[in-house]
Amino acid sequence: MATDKLTLGSKAPNFNLPATDGKSYSLDSFKNKRFLIVIFSCNHCPYVQAYEDRIIEIQKDFNEFLNVVAISSNETVNYPEDSFEKMKERAELKKFNFPYLWDESQDIATAFGATHTPEIFLFDNDRKLAFHGKIDDNWQDPKSVKSKYLRNALEELIAGKKVSVPETFTIGCTIKWKR
Repeated sequence: MATDKLTLGSKAPNFNLPATDGKSYSLDSFKNKRFLIVIFSCNHCPYVQAYEDRIIEIQKDFNEFLNVVAISSNETVNYPEDSFEKMKERAELKKFNFPYLWDESQDIATAFGATHTPEIFLFDNDRKLAFHGKIDDNWQDPKSVKSKYLRNALEELIAGKKVSVPETFTIGCTIKWKR
């Protein structure tokens, strides 16, 4: 179980994980773009499901500058809907435009200090943590969003500015840890 959360300015932990597209990805797999978003995700969480289309849009809208990667770390004995096979089905169903990785050992979630799904870690060009938290202020209704935390952070980084709201509390389902 994660106990130490990455702090702002921390370097991104390395990883090498299998993805639903049949490839494996490491931190170096994403060095072709200036920024990297790592999202801890899963299939069953209603918060994740509510945000999936917004995540797809963020990758599309910022594609020139950004790689998004989603990582599922949930145990699958009690949550079989989060199995690797079900992850493949979800990625295909939703037409994810980003890799969806499986952290079966939960080592990567622990390294990041992740506790929730969805939980956002945005890294700058030096792969230092520039933003941590949630996507926006209304998971239930995209049309009622007032504060677009992640989009604002990206726009500020692209403009060469410091992120004005670098941290928010994270909402969502807790990561389902192995006992």
